[in-house]
Amino acid sequence: MKMKLVFATNNAHKLEEIREMAGGQYEIVSLKEIGCQEEIPEEQDTLEGNALQKARFVKERYGADCFADDTGLEIAALGGEPGVRSARYAGEGHDSEANMRKVLAKMEGVDDRRARFRTVIALILDGEEHLFEGEVRGEILREKHGAEGFGYDPIFRPEGFAESFAEMSLDAKNAISHRGRATRALIRFLNGR
Repeated sequence: MKMKLVFATNNAHKLEEIREMAGGQYEIVSLKEIGCQEEIPEEQDTLEGNALQKARFVKERYGADCFADDTGLEIAALGGEPGVRSARYAGEGHDSEANMRKVLAKMEGVDDRRARFRTVIALILDGEEHLFEGEVRGEILREKHGAEGFGYDPIFRPEGFAESFAEMSLDAKNAISHRGRATRALIRFLNGR
């Protein structure tokens, strides 16, 4: 029987990425699939803190082994912004287009385009907490490129590549992305149990 884990998200893109990477080894279910309709708080000032807060919320209310992630885009010229506020950078609406517009406006005329994506995954399994991190470095483009992916993907180009995350196939992106790296660390841990 497959191990069942709740992924504390209702983001269909993230769920698809994680399920694809897990390759059917685990039964990964969303918040919706366990009947969680609540807005899970993300009130911490670090990615680690938010990931743990979300995982603890699910564990405490639903009793399920679970994992949660938090991801931030950290731009050198903006002092690490948007960072932990990445999903809500332009306001509370989780509006990717507005978030990208805000970044591009703030980066107008800035030559230092260095940025990195970081993902932290918090796993609660058998009453123990574990953290996994993935990072990818790259740069902020001057305009959007590509239609795949989500979030800031159209304006982020990873180091060593000619295309943005939004121009890559899901497999190509997963092979190098921050979430892909954190997820592989999670899956290595689960497989080693």
